[in-house]
Amino acid sequence: MQRRNPASRTGRPRSATADAAILDATRQALVDLGWSKLTLSDVAVRAGVAKTTLYRRWSGKNELVVDAVAELFDELTLPDRGSLAADIEGVVLQFAAILARPEARSGLMAVVAEATRDEALRERIRASIVDRQKRLVVAGRARAQERGELPPESDALRSARAVDLIFDMVAGAVVHRTLVSNQPADEEWVRGLTRVLLSGLAASAR
Repeated sequence: MQRRNPASRTGRPRSATADAAILDATRQALVDLGWSKLTLSDVAVRAGVAKTTLYRRWSGKNELVVDAVAELFDELTLPDRGSLAADIEGVVLQFAAILARPEARSGLMAVVAEATRDEALRERIRASIVDRQKRLVVAGRARAQERGELPPESDALRSARAVDLIFDMVAGAVVHRTLVSNQPADEEWVRGLTRVLLSGLAASAR
């Protein structure tokens, strides 16, 4: 699994082991304490590192929590299940499974709520989570085009807009279903979402 890379700072070499411990401790602290009570001091104690170690890697709690949450979504992969519909279902089920984890639910809802009044935090969420996971949409569309399931796209701007729209539709639907409505994104629901998405893609290709 790929680890997050906070902005590099001068000083002693980075320790991947320390980074892993810090991000794991941050997620656990979110579950145990919530956003408002989480402090870098508590995370340092849980991770078994000095507080200065955290500040060499992250400038504050916002950056640290976003990177801890973003790492969870780096676990997402694009399965090759033989068709675009099956591939979409595979990714969405993975996404829903991650959101079912207490650390993901607590962390994502906390940073989104905090970001409503913090533009810098919104930008970090976009860069570290949203833009990073759009790779799955790009790869999925390319694979579907190779199979002949979707027509090739020569207009780069139109292609980028399509990627944004598909990501927003899928991510928005799953987050609302699991975190807002508190309903399961089970296989039946995921199949229904996929049918709606594919019908829209077919219509837009005409």
